[in-house]
Amino acid sequence: MIPYGRQEITDTDIEAVVRALKSDFLTQGPKVPEFERAVADYCGAEHGIAVNSGTSALHVACLALGVGKGDVVWTSPITFVASANCARYCGADVDFVDIDSKTYNMSVSALVDKLKMAQKNGCLPKVVIPVHLSGQSCDMAAIRGLADKYGFAIIEDACHAIGGRYQGEKTGSCKYSDITVFSFHPVKIITTAEGGMALTNDAALAGKMDLYRTHGITRDPELMTQPPDGPWYYQQLELGYNYRMTELQAALGISQLTRLDEVVKKRHRLAGRYSRHLVNLPLTLPFQEETTYSAYHLYVIRLATDITQLSHREVFKALRAAGIGVNLHYIPVYRQPYFRDLSCNPDEFSEAEAYYREAISIPLYHHMSFPDQDLVVDSLKSILA
Repeated sequence: MIPYGRQEITDTDIEAVVRALKSDFLTQGPKVPEFERAVADYCGAEHGIAVNSGTSALHVACLALGVGKGDVVWTSPITFVASANCARYCGADVDFVDIDSKTYNMSVSALVDKLKMAQKNGCLPKVVIPVHLSGQSCDMAAIRGLADKYGFAIIEDACHAIGGRYQGEKTGSCKYSDITVFSFHPVKIITTAEGGMALTNDAALAGKMDLYRTHGITRDPELMTQPPDGPWYYQQLELGYNYRMTELQAALGISQLTRLDEVVKKRHRLAGRYSRHLVNLPLTLPFQEETTYSAYHLYVIRLATDITQLSHREVFKALRAAGIGVNLHYIPVYRQPYFRDLSCNPDEFSEAEAYYREAISIPLYHHMSFPDQDLVVDSLKSILA
């Protein structure tokens, strides 16, 4: 089975992890801050807070922005559930904004309409979480303009998008957002096995996220409510969590980061090859805005169900039967039983519903061989013929 995504671990990666394993620190050592600095410098951000998953990064980002009971957070319905769950962890309500028909990212026009209605009803969001689906940035300048007008904060869910760019800026620069979040899960662009990071240009937000990832505990006397009892002293200032990244994960991340640009170039090469070979099939191929440079975490095709006699389910099952590990990113979050019980109405999200009826993620990873890619193409041609 050719998987839709796959990590690459090199000898250099292994050597880096072994060195960390043999060092004096397995956790809370020098590698984590080194990795944080390396990612922040790469993206052009001031601060990086490494954690044990992208989900944890989303959670501490919401906490740092003061999300809590009585607040509302909006995100895209076409995303992994973590983009919405992070707000629920804080006790906030969640709502969704329909997607753009071409990019499958949050629709700016749908966001404008929803904000106007929310303002009339007195229920504007505290935070909006745009999701850079497949690695292509949302229209962040437009969303930033709306944030300034309506008074909400922005968390960029860039879990698919490290190595990408928007208007010439690296994704993660936080030029148009308060916080940007990355994931380093094995199927992502680079990996730390599990892991994530939140970037920000706001020192106060960075300090809060740092506190929340370590049980809410500080050893900094300047943050304490009283002078320390002695050099052993620490204080728990908030109800925090054990979201720390290990030294082994950070060492792996540092090694992987050194080849990030080349990894994204290879993904572009493979994506371009798909686009050339699939152009005449009854499919909608990925659309790329001129202002963006996608990290190409995913290559999503949409089946032209009005042309082909095969159903979405039939094509999906036929590809799996042919040894092609296709997937669907994602089931609209509001369709999940947990969110359906929170009274989200699918009728509000016509583009997300259309996407769900047609989308298939076909295999794409930077070290994918051309023969394997040809097998995917030939299987699609055979099935759709």
